Amino acid sequence: MEKNQSLTKHKISEISNIKIHGRTRQGQSPVPLFFNGSAVEANVSGSELWIDIEADFDFSEPWATIWLNGAMLSRLMLQAGRYPICLFRGMNPETVKNVIFMRETEAEADDEACHVLVHGFEADGFFHPVPEKKLKIEFVGDSITSGAGAYGATDEMDYTAMFKGSSASYPMMVAKAFDADFRCLSQSGWGIVAGYDNNPGKTIPAHYEMVCALAKGAANEALGANKPHDFTTWQPDAIIVNLGTNDDGAFGNPEWADPATNEIFKLRGNSDGTYHADDLAKIENAIIDFLTLLRKNNEKAHLVWAYGMAGQGLAPMMENAIARYQSLTDDRNVAFILLPDTTAETMGSLMHPGEKSHRCAADVLIRYLRSACFSVCK
Repeated sequence: MEKNQSLTKHKISEISNIKIHGRTRQGQSPVPLFFNGSAVEANVSGSELWIDIEADFDFSEPWATIWLNGAMLSRLMLQAGRYPICLFRGMNPETVKNVIFMRETEAEADDEACHVLVHGFEADGFFHPVPEKKLKIEFVGDSITSGAGAYGATDEMDYTAMFKGSSASYPMMVAKAFDADFRCLSQSGWGIVAGYDNNPGKTIPAHYEMVCALAKGAANEALGANKPHDFTTWQPDAIIVNLGTNDDGAFGNPEWADPATNEIFKLRGNSDGTYHADDLAKIENAIIDFLTLLRKNNEKAHLVWAYGMAGQGLAPMMENAIARYQSLTDDRNVAFILLPDTTAETMGSLMHPGEKSHRCAADVLIRYLRSACFSVCK
């Protein structure tokens, strides 16, 4: 495809009317898109627009989506290297088009080379202001929040990036319902006190206060992934936490041995199939600690602990954790929501919730948020 010869190159640092979605450090150029749902957004006149991106990976390629005037036009696998991608062409040059280039897949903690950078744009028009939205919502979770299984046939079991998609997941559905900006901080297989494999290093709460410590490796470290996040730059109106599914799974999975120390970690189940009381209490206390951490950094946000799309075994403990947190802190701006479990009819690929299951969960969250704190959006 040949470019319009009248296109002008713009470094992203030179464009004042660009909106960055997702955690970054202020003033970064190029802009890293660390998380699923992170994006660059522009209102652009002109007939043609290209984005200058750079990507890399070892085995888990990042995916992206292109949105034009609120509609998703393309979902694509990004190749390694730096290259331009056409966002639109042949359009009325006088009209202003809203364009979003969004990272579709999660930070991919196991692929240290994986990253996506936006260097700039080439356009034959002008960049116009992107209005701020009235509401902001943050989503914290695991593979469910990352949209694993949202794409692909039900019998697909190869755990690859192509079957993960934030564009078909409940965070985007909820955000669209309220015309809200949203951010995700999620990672497949990670939990509250341990990952699905009992690895205690795979915990979201321990990484929450960094920009994107989920992204490992030298390239991501150079981009500031391990730097402290400045919470004053983006304060959400609500935070939806969907964690615990992997902790639940860890009870039934083998122990994990630290390769450096040979120390053994295991969430234990009893012979009758119940949870070991000490380990259940460990998770309950960790939930209280995480809610305390969330409140410290997000003073006014309505905190929602949502759970249940892939099993509901830990729900009673979670309800008790929320009650204990409220009693200990007198913080009433917090709630527990049980989400609909995934059925055979709503199952996606990878034995994960499919798009229909995400819609069911989103509907529950939307109804709750409208009644609890977003009544202005009814």
